[in-house]
Amino acid sequence: MKTSLFKFIGLALVGFVCASPVAAQDTLTLTSPAFSTGGALPDDLKCHRDNGDGLSPPLAWAGVPTGTQSLALIMYHYPKGTVEGVNPPSQYWLLWDIPAATVSLPRGNPDSIGNEGSDKDARATGYTPPCSPKPWFSFGSGPQHEYFIELFTLNAPLTTLAEHDDLSVDWATLSAAMKDKVIASSRISFWN
Repeated sequence: MKTSLFKFIGLALVGFVCASPVAAQDTLTLTSPAFSTGGALPDDLKCHRDNGDGLSPPLAWAGVPTGTQSLALIMYHYPKGTVEGVNPPSQYWLLWDIPAATVSLPRGNPDSIGNEGSDKDARATGYTPPCSPKPWFSFGSGPQHEYFIELFTLNAPLTTLAEHDDLSVDWATLSAAMKDKVIASSRISFWN
């Protein structure tokens, strides 16, 4: 009886130890080599008005869960007077149909990975670089805004969206297409 009990405990411990690394790999983590989450956006990534190059930041991620069919990414911020979860944010980058095996996007997304939706002003598709806020009464800078970049792993294709860049896709359209398809998400933020 004691031998059976020790075998059971031993097998249970081996199973626990072997399962731990797998569980750790299923924790989706989004990062950027250009800034720490909660830090400042580097000057070279700001908009042209602020003497930046206006390119999207480099991003990397790990821990994509099993069963992921594709990825989507949204960059946004909540303007003054709006509330997260109540009002829609201002969108700065909408990206979907990112292949599930993708683990990073280089600065500027030069290979055009994924499909892009409307920019902030609904004039073109693609990334909108943030500009530093300017107060109306001076030439200095105004209070900074907090921006978020959120990565989503999806368990099914977004069949309601076009399979190409599409100006008609805004934050609400992409969010609705992802409804009930999100396996995991990870979010980072920066200030500008």
